[in-house]
Amino acid sequence: MPVYKKPVSVLVIIHTADLQVLLLERADHPGYWQSVTGSQDQDETLLQTAIREVKEETGLDAACYELTDWHIQNQYEIFQEWRWRYEPGITHNTEHVFGLKLPKIVPINIATREHLRAIWLPWQEAAKKVFSWSNAQAIRMLGSGRQ
Repeated sequence: MPVYKKPVSVLVIIHTADLQVLLLERADHPGYWQSVTGSQDQDETLLQTAIREVKEETGLDAACYELTDWHIQNQYEIFQEWRWRYEPGITHNTEHVFGLKLPKIVPINIATREHLRAIWLPWQEAAKKVFSWSNAQAIRMLGSGRQ
């Protein structure tokens, strides 16, 4: 029996105190840039999901920095090409937004099976570069101080 992904995920905006934002380029979609994101595992809290995804995708230990739940939920339609990962009939995902504040830019060790490159950009540029509307919205919220 296949193990399907849960249609619940986290989006973690990793940023510095001066609002430089980390973006990762998807390996399965070159040119698609995003913040850290990933699905919640069974029996895992959203906070645990955020910590795990940050570690898996960047090598950073979120416990060493300021990780906050922004208490924002977004619901969006799952791209058709990725629906096979979910139970049949699942078409939408609920995303929970977190922020991870670092004192300055730090070295990142990307998960090469998931990402091609990592870049740090000022929040305004990062908001324009990401492919996801919810990612862009969260970065703009960071820049406006509304998170």
